[in-house]
Amino acid sequence: MPDSNALVILTGAGISAESGLETFRSEDGLWAQHRIEDVCTPQALARDPALVHRFYDMRRAALDRVEPNPAHEALARLEAHWPGELLLVTQNVDDLHERGGSRNLLHMHGALNSALCAACDHRLPWTGPLPPAAACPTCGAPALRPDIVFFGEMPYQMARIEAALARADLFVSIGTSGAVYPAAGFVRMAQAYGARTLELNLEPSEGSAWFDESRLGPASQLVPAWVGEMLAS
Repeated sequence: MPDSNALVILTGAGISAESGLETFRSEDGLWAQHRIEDVCTPQALARDPALVHRFYDMRRAALDRVEPNPAHEALARLEAHWPGELLLVTQNVDDLHERGGSRNLLHMHGALNSALCAACDHRLPWTGPLPPAAACPTCGAPALRPDIVFFGEMPYQMARIEAALARADLFVSIGTSGAVYPAAGFVRMAQAYGARTLELNLEPSEGSAWFDESRLGPASQLVPAWVGEMLAS
């Protein structure tokens, strides 16, 4: 892989699956157990807040049972030693990138260990169960909810992501299905701005044909190998 000074890296559920977290779109994944409409839409939160909060409480609790894997750690190593610009954008709501050592990180779909006030938009760190109608410490409204981007809501910091893609020399997608927009469109956006594109995935994604290069295999093997190439170049 030739030198690239500005990198944008997108990660999806596949990178965390090897740590033991369930993915959404596998045959036995989270959506096989719950309908999207029941747990991950604004309408679901309004209709049955207890169910939605319980679903994310269970996912938050699952973080205590998993650890970062070599792919998370390799990306942190790349960030620490890369001489140019690097932005890591994740679709994941877990904290494995942070625990793996990444710092220049953007959670475009929110984070499990965060609560959001639906009344004043205040965010605060949150661990443990989040009961429905918990009071916001800033405005006092009983409106704290999981800080998760539900289907139908706008992902976080899209302007920052698009600006980074415009500057990128290389865009890399790791462990994504290529099925969820707007993230699935990042490869074409990056190409339109002139970046080269690389996919690292367990199997071909829905957007594999758009990438300049695709490498297939476990993220815990592919990512450390690719990082080694980048740091040696």
